[in-house]
Amino acid sequence: MIIAYMLTWTTYGTWLQGDRRGWVKNGEILRPNESLESVNRGQMKFGQTVLTKEQRISAVEAIMNEADGLKQKIFALAVCSNHIHLAAENINLPVGRVVSHYKNAARLILQEQGFNGKLWSQGFDKRYCMNEKELAAKIAYICEHKNTDAEVIVSPPIYSAGSFIIR
Repeated sequence: MIIAYMLTWTTYGTWLQGDRRGWVKNGEILRPNESLESVNRGQMKFGQTVLTKEQRISAVEAIMNEADGLKQKIFALAVCSNHIHLAAENINLPVGRVVSHYKNAARLILQEQGFNGKLWSQGFDKRYCMNEKELAAKIAYICEHKNTDAEVIVSPPIYSAGSFIIR
């Protein structure tokens, strides 16, 4: 049974297929490919999007408000200048729809604040958590972003007698 998942998506143009850091396709991490990255960069219709501190804070607020509306518990959230990581409980909604809710919520608030351009890249990555140990690992990974430019929110599940209690 899937108890939670970690979702990741990037801002537009900041992590292209072929990227020197590696890249993900269909859940598989692939090696850098300079020519593929170059082709993708040449096909970009907008400039690369890098979020400012103020935009990252607004995105956190928008995502947390949307989570309240979806009645979805967020265990950890890191909004970085070029990507977002989110660990959340599994709810009765397809993961793709959940991501759309969060991307749209952040986009709308940033547009209200004057953002003009393409905000998110297409798609997202998902990592399912089948048990508490896997969830704890995803939360820990997201928490590692505290030492970066990220705005990080951690709302850990209740911990009791060596195991998580998921509300």
